Amino acid sequence: MMFSVTEMQTFELFSVPHVSVLLMFVAISFWLVYFRHFLKGYQSELKWTLFWILILSEVSWHVWLVATGTWEVGDLPLQLCSVSTFIAIYLFLKPNRKAFYLLFFIGFLPPILSMVTPEMAYQFPHFRFLKYFLHHAAIAWSVLYFIVYEEYRVPRRAVWTGFLMVNLLALPIFFLNILLDTNFFYLANPTESKTILSFFGKGVIYYINLEIAALVVFFVTYFPMAVLVKRERSKG
Repeated sequence: MMFSVTEMQTFELFSVPHVSVLLMFVAISFWLVYFRHFLKGYQSELKWTLFWILILSEVSWHVWLVATGTWEVGDLPLQLCSVSTFIAIYLFLKPNRKAFYLLFFIGFLPPILSMVTPEMAYQFPHFRFLKYFLHHAAIAWSVLYFIVYEEYRVPRRAVWTGFLMVNLLALPIFFLNILLDTNFFYLANPTESKTILSFFGKGVIYYINLEIAALVVFFVTYFPMAVLVKRERSKG
């Protein structure tokens, strides 16, 4: 039943299962940060656990789609969460601070927002429900891991370079959407489910609101990093 295509499509926004996974995400995030000195001794285990969660989440998703005969071209791993996943996997294998700048902006707050208003039809304990929330949570936890345990930091100028990089990524995706009749990066239209994007309007207004929202997300994401960097500089 938990792997069925047609059953358990009863997801309700802010239902008990939805709120429960959000609270679990917050609790584990707090645990990763507050108990960082203790967990430093298990850093390698944390690193490879997140690494394999990301890989298995992405692979199992496509295995399920193929096994159930529901895979479509729109399921190609070109959504923002998949891009974040690939960057995080790359960083776990090969440290690269500049690559982290992009992951920081697209891999922390966006997955959290996606968990708050998910594009989801399936209810707990369906595979898609479990995969969706674990996958998005692992992306955000990976960003926390790099900041807390690998001591990655992001300069203020990265807000604008990151914004430029996202737009450069979005440009070929925009034309690919037209070519394949897909909706990668949600550039063709908002999500089918009721999410934040549903309030962005249509046509040119939709794209303007996307750009404004991206900038707002980037600045909001950077604020705690700015506080952290300032505190560390004041301590020498």
